[in-house]
Amino acid sequence: MAVWGKQILIGIAGCGLAAVMVWLGLWQMQVFEAKENSSAVARAAQPPVPLLDFVGTDGAVGDIYGKAVTSSGAYLASQQLLVIDADGTVRVLTALELPDGRVLPVVRGTVGSPEASIPPPPTGTVTQIGIFLPSEARADHLVPVDALGSVRLPLLAQRWPQQLLPGFVTLGAASAQEQGLPPAAAVLPTGEGSLQNIGYALQWWVFAAFAVILTFHFVRTLGRRGDLGTLSTQEDT
Repeated sequence: MAVWGKQILIGIAGCGLAAVMVWLGLWQMQVFEAKENSSAVARAAQPPVPLLDFVGTDGAVGDIYGKAVTSSGAYLASQQLLVIDADGTVRVLTALELPDGRVLPVVRGTVGSPEASIPPPPTGTVTQIGIFLPSEARADHLVPVDALGSVRLPLLAQRWPQQLLPGFVTLGAASAQEQGLPPAAAVLPTGEGSLQNIGYALQWWVFAAFAVILTFHFVRTLGRRGDLGTLSTQEDT
């Protein structure tokens, strides 16, 4: 077989092997993401626990983010903001004052638009059930000055005078509907997927890069040997 034919075969085999390794790495990442998502969903489905059992008066937070919690207090109807997400979802965020004077931001549900009428929160002392979540990332999209682009606690602390808890609650479907609002989706925190799967994915991608480098090396070496063989033949003649 001619040298160029061998080069083509080696190139095809090497690139095919590298493509398989890249696919295996992507598959491992999908396994990692699936484990993260299933772990987060299972965590949120656990029975609710009292929030203040896991949040100290000094702001220390136990293992509670992403779990269902119960919180008792009184809504402060005058402390209510709209959170307009990048996808256009409008969440209703209301302050729930706890017995110790601290305030828990509560996403009570959603409304169709910033101009829509908002049902008032319940009066008196209530017990609410929802998912406790950490402060959200800073939003890059533009929102009106009287609204927020995300539930970002440092920004919220500039608008509400009370001490805030280090997180907020998104009410479940039943609690939101009791207040006449469609429920808001809770973006569950992840991070408990298997790190082993990430290692496997990176390993496959390193192998793929190595296969490409070796393929290039073999093809180049064959080309040089072919050139040397041609020169030798020419000298003999």
